[in-house]
Amino acid sequence: MKRKGRTYAAVIIGLLLLAVGLFSLKMFPDSEGVVKTLPYICIGLGCGMFGHGMGNAIGNSMLKNSPDIVRQMEIEQNDERNVMIASRAKARAFDLMTFVFGALMLCFALMEVDLAAVLLLVAAYLFVEGYSIYCRCKLEKEM
Repeated sequence: MKRKGRTYAAVIIGLLLLAVGLFSLKMFPDSEGVVKTLPYICIGLGCGMFGHGMGNAIGNSMLKNSPDIVRQMEIEQNDERNVMIASRAKARAFDLMTFVFGALMLCFALMEVDLAAVLLLVAAYLFVEGYSIYCRCKLEKEM
């Protein structure tokens, strides 16, 4: 029941964000700075939350009358093999992300993109890499 409430809350909040974004886009067409991008952020977040909530709501309604399929799906999600496959896929994606972000930072620096944008990207990159090192150390102590 708690999951159902979260699903519908995501749908409602998504619609509200979408409406606020569209309304502010119409009411303030010649705004500048952060206020210029805020409606688009609201629209993007609203669409994402609405789509996620509706997807969950439709999936839950379709599976409501078939507990055997729900049970089979839970078994497949928690299966050790599937969990290991998902972990290895995440690890490979992280390894690829490391090189892609490094190349992207280099391209941004060579294209002379605004220094603030490059520094934000570098800070995010270093944060992710630092967290990776922290998790690795923590896992090595456990095992």
